Amino acid sequence: MVPDHRLHTFLRSRPPAAGEGLRLGIWQGTGNAGSAGAVLENLQRLEQVCALAAAHGVQLLAFPELYLTGYIVTPAIVRELAEGVDGPSLGRVAAAARRHGLAVACPFAERATVAGAERFYDAIALIDADGRLLRNYRKTHLWGPDEKLCWSPGYQHPEEGPALTVQRVNGLGVGLLNCYEAEFPELTRRLALEGARLVLIPTAADAWALLSSGERTDRPYPDVSRTLIPAHAFENQCFVAYANRCGEETVHGRVMAAYLGNSIICGPHGDVLVAARPEPTLLIADCLPGDYGPTHPAGTNYHQDRRPELY
Repeated sequence: MVPDHRLHTFLRSRPPAAGEGLRLGIWQGTGNAGSAGAVLENLQRLEQVCALAAAHGVQLLAFPELYLTGYIVTPAIVRELAEGVDGPSLGRVAAAARRHGLAVACPFAERATVAGAERFYDAIALIDADGRLLRNYRKTHLWGPDEKLCWSPGYQHPEEGPALTVQRVNGLGVGLLNCYEAEFPELTRRLALEGARLVLIPTAADAWALLSSGERTDRPYPDVSRTLIPAHAFENQCFVAYANRCGEETVHGRVMAAYLGNSIICGPHGDVLVAARPEPTLLIADCLPGDYGPTHPAGTNYHQDRRPELY
């Protein structure tokens, strides 16, 4: 199930100790979508990638947007495949995390009852190394008309709680965003102000995709991996990671999209720690805040110098 892959790493001799940092892994791969069989294939691959990552000391392993179902779905497919956060698919993910002793960020199609109605969310489950759910994040900023056909935006209702929160993995503050949300600087900034030292962003950035209209997208998705991702890392003095697919995605035997394969992990100086080519890859980097000093002379700090009353 795990295809031939490249391994790109930026590592110390040992994984970071608790409170020191985090060894982050990103799986960039390809797969089927839109069926129960595809979900099972993707779960089996996840379990095998967990074993592979654990062998390299990974402490948090991330997968691309809507990893379990695949990204290209219709409202009918969503209704067929979406599960609750306590459903069997995430139960298998939690078991894999526990078995291999690493946290997992697993994007999935969520079915939930919110404000008295059944709703569907483009969600990310963050599960710790003991198999406990740390956070279920629902995408707030939906891209284009097709996403709006399938999903509700998260955090429109008070019972959902706050949207932008920070969880601790190996003692490091981790915040979650989802795909298009990488392009809103306010979101990464908000997480950094809440204490995130790593902002993790699963995505589905495509070279082309077939829309519900039957037409292909007329241009590749903007490659923000070498522009906005390093910039957001720099302006917030935190690590920012972007986890994408590569290759083609097939729904019921039909190729429906092809992805850029531009996964990347950037450091707090806007530096590139590791970056993928458009091929199956396991990226691994040690995210160590202590390796980075200030970028400006003493007395200058973006967060402290903000004047939010002006904006």
